[in-house]
Amino acid sequence: QVQLVESGGGLVQPGGSLRLSCAASGSLFNIYAMGWYRQAPGNLRELVATISSGGNTHYIDSVKGRFTISRDNAKNTVYLQMNSLKAEDTAVYYCAAAVTSQPPISAGGYKYWGQGTQVTVSS
Repeated sequence: QVQLVESGGGLVQPGGSLRLSCAASGSLFNIYAMGWYRQAPGNLRELVATISSGGNTHYIDSVKGRFTISRDNAKNTVYLQMNSLKAEDTAVYYCAAAVTSQPPISAGGYKYWGQGTQVTVSS
């Protein structure tokens, strides 16, 4: 069993930055693909970014150039650095772990999920 705990959310003004962290339990973190998803009120959960066990990354178009996903296998932690935040980035952000080296093609492929952390972008 893997537990994921997100942190780093909060209230930030448009144009500001936040760094989300997701700490994972267990000893196999380095072989898991990881993903960040988000869900705004009334919307479906959507993929934000993924990172393979080898460090290959993928982003949705709306966050490219603003968000960076990274991982520190020594700390069992994946990060999401979010810069130039916009109101439309407001959502609950979730991290997810897949027991595969490459990210799954859909949310259903992730086996473990964190509880989520709220990000609110507002002036």
